[in-house]
Amino acid sequence: MSAHVLLVDDDADILRLLSMRLTAAGYRVTAVESAEEALSQLAMERPQLVLSDVQLPGKDGLALFDAIRAKHPSLPVILLTAHGTIPDAVEATSRGVYTYLTKPFDGKALLETIGQALALGSAGDAGKSNAANEAWREDIVSRSNVMAELLAEAKLVAGSDASVLIRGESGSGKEVLAQAIHRASPRASHPFVAVNCGAIPESLLESELFGHIKGAFTGAVANHAGLFQAANGGTLFLDEIGDMPVALQVKLLRVLQERVVRPVGASQAIPIDVRIMSATHRDLDAAMAEGEFREDLYYRLNVVSLSLPTLAERREDIPLLANHFLAKLAAKYNKRVNGFAPDAVKALATAPWPGNVRQLHNVVEQVSALATTPLIPLALVQRALRVPSAEVLTFTEARLRFEREYLVDLLKLTDGSVADAARLAGRNRTEFYRLLQKHGLTPGVFRADGPVAD
Repeated sequence: MSAHVLLVDDDADILRLLSMRLTAAGYRVTAVESAEEALSQLAMERPQLVLSDVQLPGKDGLALFDAIRAKHPSLPVILLTAHGTIPDAVEATSRGVYTYLTKPFDGKALLETIGQALALGSAGDAGKSNAANEAWREDIVSRSNVMAELLAEAKLVAGSDASVLIRGESGSGKEVLAQAIHRASPRASHPFVAVNCGAIPESLLESELFGHIKGAFTGAVANHAGLFQAANGGTLFLDEIGDMPVALQVKLLRVLQERVVRPVGASQAIPIDVRIMSATHRDLDAAMAEGEFREDLYYRLNVVSLSLPTLAERREDIPLLANHFLAKLAAKYNKRVNGFAPDAVKALATAPWPGNVRQLHNVVEQVSALATTPLIPLALVQRALRVPSAEVLTFTEARLRFEREYLVDLLKLTDGSVADAARLAGRNRTEFYRLLQKHGLTPGVFRADGPVAD
């Protein structure tokens, strides 16, 4: 997929010329004539680069840049400026604009500048194929702006060795994002090792992380290399770091400071070269305030913070994800299913999803296992979501159903007495008998002592 450039200029001739030039160079171009139109376009789709004139009607290019920077801090912006606005453009570069070009500009220089900005935004991958550029994030299915911005930041941080703390609710895909960052990093050819700090008993977690030597404790019958050593040269992902016991946090901090691990029972430390990524669904600020998480460790782990949105915050991704999971599961189970009925897609897209992407995967797995038709019907989705099927009745059908249930309730209440039931209903006995006959109800069956003439 070619890089997407958003062009902003109120001069129709320049807009047309730039569009033709960039399209010929292989870019996908969206052209608009004002900052307001640009912001509307950005709300629908995040491009890889914005190229904007400084002088615009309404909001100018500098105000547009400020608005872009507030919502898309990693999106590169190039400004086009006339000589009179050069000082403004120079000042804008100090605020984060990638660069500016003065009019009239050289076409070759423009394309080179755009290429350099895109290369910076994609961590230097401009020389690779588009398929290779996207391979690092192939497990993250998304078209939402909020995920596009997150992935742009993730790609940038992947090129460094900075520790990354990923925040997000359970099931939102924290480990999947960590794996993607690892694949985009210079450590991609080395191991990615994940450990859930909340799933391993405290007595075993130290040994799992740092290793132990033979005889270090009862049951240590051989030397054991810990996960830090297993991840050497690569990435160690500490999931649910907020659940790590405080005593072990001290030892982890020492490892991060000294870059050596000392296996349990050992006298010699072992050098390690590991990038640390961690994740939590807990509020670590509250945990620090309560003395449950060390502040010094927090700042070691939280060099870069990335926040995963909930599935409810990226609803436009739900149909994509559902069909992605369905295709994989259909192949896994050899099922001939190829999609969801339209009302089933709507039910998926509007469900609350407290369990996020993990819950969506589980729902799709259930419906694919139970499906007997190529299109997954609404009823199966509602069953998997534990939502009662919504039966749509005509007005006449609904009235008849209510009428019958009302009569049954009256007969139960009056122990089958037509006289009492008719009085409660405000009807005479003849009319009430007619209603009972209409619905095939026999009063005697509602008597506790069996059928009796009224």
